[in-house]
Amino acid sequence: MTTDFSHIKALVFDVFGTCVDFRGSIIKDCRAWGKAKGLRVNWSKFADAWRAGYRPAMDRVTRGELPWTKIDVLHRLILDDLLVQFKINDLTEAEKDHLNRVWHRLKPWPDTVKGLRRLKKRYIISTLSNGNTSLLVNMAKFGGLPWDCVLSAETFHHYKPDAEAYLGAADAFSVRPDQVMMVAAHKHDLFAAQKHGLKTAFVRRPHEHGRNSNKDLADEPSFTVNADDMVDLAAKLGC
Repeated sequence: MTTDFSHIKALVFDVFGTCVDFRGSIIKDCRAWGKAKGLRVNWSKFADAWRAGYRPAMDRVTRGELPWTKIDVLHRLILDDLLVQFKINDLTEAEKDHLNRVWHRLKPWPDTVKGLRRLKKRYIISTLSNGNTSLLVNMAKFGGLPWDCVLSAETFHHYKPDAEAYLGAADAFSVRPDQVMMVAAHKHDLFAAQKHGLKTAFVRRPHEHGRNSNKDLADEPSFTVNADDMVDLAAKLGC
């Protein structure tokens, strides 16, 4: 695989799981909030169930069963069902909104900010997430993520893996698709980006769904770069 990255102009990042620890953050935030409310809930199962509803909800939009709908709204639809399932009753609308916005308060993995700062010195760095714009901006403020730009599915009204998201990112920066590198911890995201001409960087996140939960961590020879974390990625890209 080539080690000449001089043609790469922009790196676009998946965020949930790749840049931030969504599961650990949700469990910790909800556990503290629930304790203050006197709630006894298995927040690990709650977080897993919430995330499990993510892809099916987006698929409903892709199939046209729902009109274009922001992730914040989809998260709330899933949350309303979970509140019934986990028997969490008598919440005010403000409390439900606060709970739903836990996705705005996700913490970066320990290597993320350091790695992004190094990458930012050489490349444009931007999100390319299915999260909506306000969610991603608030998360960046909360976690100190130093993006140059925030692109989301909301920007293009298409969720990944639709071509419009990947090609839209290249168009947004006025570069060719092969001058953009998609960075993700999820191989399906990278295979989709690759299909549409983007370069690819796989970042291993073994604990995304809990300790040592991810098993498919092997290098993919077809990816442009395979890295252990964001700092390793920066080193491999010459930053």
